[in-house]
Amino acid sequence: MGEATPDPNRLDQMRDPYTVLGVPRSASEKDIKSAYRKLAKKYHPDQNPDDPSAHGKFAEATHAYDLLNDAEKRGQFDRGEIDAEGNPRFAGFGNGGFGGGAGRGARPGAAGAGGFSAEDILKEFMSGFGGQPRGGARPGGGAGGAQWDPFAGGATGGAGAGAGARMKGDDVVVNATVSLEDAHKAASIPVRMPTGKVLNVKLPEKVEEGQQIRLKGQGTANAFGEPGDALVTVRFEKSKVFRRDGSDVRTDVSVTLYEAVLGAKVRVPTLDGSVELNLPPGVDTGKALRLKGKGLYGDGDLYVNIRVVLPPGGDPDLEALARFMRDQKPYKVRD
Repeated sequence: MGEATPDPNRLDQMRDPYTVLGVPRSASEKDIKSAYRKLAKKYHPDQNPDDPSAHGKFAEATHAYDLLNDAEKRGQFDRGEIDAEGNPRFAGFGNGGFGGGAGRGARPGAAGAGGFSAEDILKEFMSGFGGQPRGGARPGGGAGGAQWDPFAGGATGGAGAGAGARMKGDDVVVNATVSLEDAHKAASIPVRMPTGKVLNVKLPEKVEEGQQIRLKGQGTANAFGEPGDALVTVRFEKSKVFRRDGSDVRTDVSVTLYEAVLGAKVRVPTLDGSVELNLPPGVDTGKALRLKGKGLYGDGDLYVNIRVVLPPGGDPDLEALARFMRDQKPYKVRD
């Protein structure tokens, strides 16, 4: 029989930490930290949501850094006293020895003598992935807007995940297309999971494009522990009625020629429903009419562009009036 190929996604088959980080045994603390930063950025779960192997490589790199960053553990490993997982080696009993579970009780991401833990390094660049350190709430996200937390532990992504964390199932990422109206009202929307199951998800107040909503226990099931979570990423759908301009919203309203000339009351759509707008006589269609506070989340305004629509098929009387104005009462609208 041939030799079994190690699974790179399993921490219980940890490779030599120097090999994982791609540094020589003589590497300085600075070199080790720099190597880990590059690997963590490359394989971070937020950067590779659809690549389970990247999650495993991320966890493996974090585990390797935690071991080599601890001066005492690094010395023990270099002397052959512990294996790549931090378990003691005893002569005659293989890598696991009597203490197969020893070394797993250390806090994941614990800082070594160098003073830089894996958690410290991740916090430096997590904001670039749209996340935040543990305990930080995303502005406007509310309870449902939590981001992926690499220190919460998971089957493939927890930083320095230990044996207990590996019992949790994988997280899944799902996109949810949301209308501006639903986002504005913080409505509940149906979201279909990869399994086909449909969940009713309450949107956070003032939800933003790209924000993630964590649904605890709705990820991949695990026969040996709790299931992972579902991360619902919010995407705004293109509206046929409104155009978003930051916090402001724009819309078009069609009016007849006589309404534009004589003035009228017309119904105008808003994110909260239709309202009645008074058009002044001779309204200037070159300028938008502003409805203050009617923008997205009430933080902006609604701008209404008036479009004059002529009667279909032409009209002899209108044509005669137009010729009269052209000949008797001309005016300039262009330079």
